[in-house]
Amino acid sequence: MIREKILVDADKKVFFRNNVDYCVGTGRLGLALTEEYLKELAYVQEMIGFSFIRGHGLFSDDVAIYHEYEENGETKVEYNYTYIDRIFDSYLKLGIRPYLELGFMPGQLASGSQTIFYWKGNTTPPKDYKKWTDMVVALLDHLKKRYGDEVTGWPIEVWNEPNLPGFWYKADMEEYFRLFKESFTAIKAYDSRFQVGGPAICGVRDAEWIKAFLEFCKKEGLRPDRITRHHYTVEFPERIGHYDYSKLEDPVMRFENLKSTRDIVDSYEEFKGLPIHLTEFSTSYTPKGVIHDTNINAAYLAGQLAGLGDVNEAYSYWTFGDVFEEQGVPDSLFHGGFGMVAAGNIPKPTFWTFYFYKQLKLFSENCVYRDSSSVIVKSDKGYAGILWNIDGDDLTKELTLPLPEGEYTLISKTVDEKCCNPLKLWHDMGEPAYPTAEETELIKSAAQPLTGSAIIKVENDAAAVALPVNKNGVVYFTLTTRRFTPDRGYDYEKVVSFH
Repeated sequence: MIREKILVDADKKVFFRNNVDYCVGTGRLGLALTEEYLKELAYVQEMIGFSFIRGHGLFSDDVAIYHEYEENGETKVEYNYTYIDRIFDSYLKLGIRPYLELGFMPGQLASGSQTIFYWKGNTTPPKDYKKWTDMVVALLDHLKKRYGDEVTGWPIEVWNEPNLPGFWYKADMEEYFRLFKESFTAIKAYDSRFQVGGPAICGVRDAEWIKAFLEFCKKEGLRPDRITRHHYTVEFPERIGHYDYSKLEDPVMRFENLKSTRDIVDSYEEFKGLPIHLTEFSTSYTPKGVIHDTNINAAYLAGQLAGLGDVNEAYSYWTFGDVFEEQGVPDSLFHGGFGMVAAGNIPKPTFWTFYFYKQLKLFSENCVYRDSSSVIVKSDKGYAGILWNIDGDDLTKELTLPLPEGEYTLISKTVDEKCCNPLKLWHDMGEPAYPTAEETELIKSAAQPLTGSAIIKVENDAAAVALPVNKNGVVYFTLTTRRFTPDRGYDYEKVVSFH
């Protein structure tokens, strides 16, 4: 067994921004009209509790906000908020607010017929920019009247991935810049409290786009409230049948790419220090990326969550659940969907990585140790930490944690291929595409962390803790003061040895 030693200095201050619960992604907003979607979101909110949710399709035809009609030979516009009110009401009941992505284009307002996805989101510029900005401002005004001034705190992002031709006609940079300027100016003129960001790019020519966007904003006298971009960490996938198989990229290289965006922004005096939001991040960028359902995904993302806050104020995982239709209705239970939760509220291993980081944040934000596979925080209660092992041999991490003399309770929660692997059980069952209620409950029973405990006695001002971290495993632990309050006559040792 490989052993790894970790010596913690209780007085050391290590930078660690844990913003795991700020925002989470979803598919098109219209999916929030379905029962399964809301069940999955309710479970995620109960267990983790995100502040914001970001999805596509705010202005797409299935949400049905924008309508043109003819009257007395004149083209007129009217708005319908029936569905968006229903969607946002559902969000607020679950304690989550929308992160408003302005897109895609309503069919009647579009300048062309290009669409993307199974649900045909139109990805062309508006035929009339005044009608576009009128629609945006009218929606904000409606939301403010319905929900109050809190709406001015809902973040706004102009479009999605305009550097990719599928998402923005011909990936026309100058046309996107016009869309941003017109949207930004109109929103700020309506209510300057709204926070508006862009350019929402993903991957291709990222440095070129960020520089050009900042140059444009500088020239036009615009100061975006934040810079937004996306972050995915796999090589180009191999498609076999319905599914995409991808290799993970080197996490150091991916973090360096994020740092390059921070450096570009900070190289401009006008924009230095502007917050950067990763409004989408995951491993694979396809909704059939089989890695999403695995334990290695959970372990890899443990490392991502430890470091994403270094140069980014916020980061939003894509997505919370598997109700998703970009490439059509899912063909099977485990289909490589983006979600951290599968149908039937089956938590994937990745779900627990996010849950552990939320628990870590609740325990303390005072980080005392961090390396490439560990992060440990300290409070007056004791210590908590997350340990992970990306595709390596099983190992044991031996922690030395400074503490006063006394007894402490060690609690560990382990997610790995041996003890929390619903994918394996589903496979062993024969890979039922549409499991029955009984089969779903059985698979869910294999999707829970293994909880362990021990009493740690401290005699020389330091606790010695050994925790196994198996291949593709993630372990969350707490070490807190033990308060022993036995009832009269109860002897645990006698109980467990009685026969």
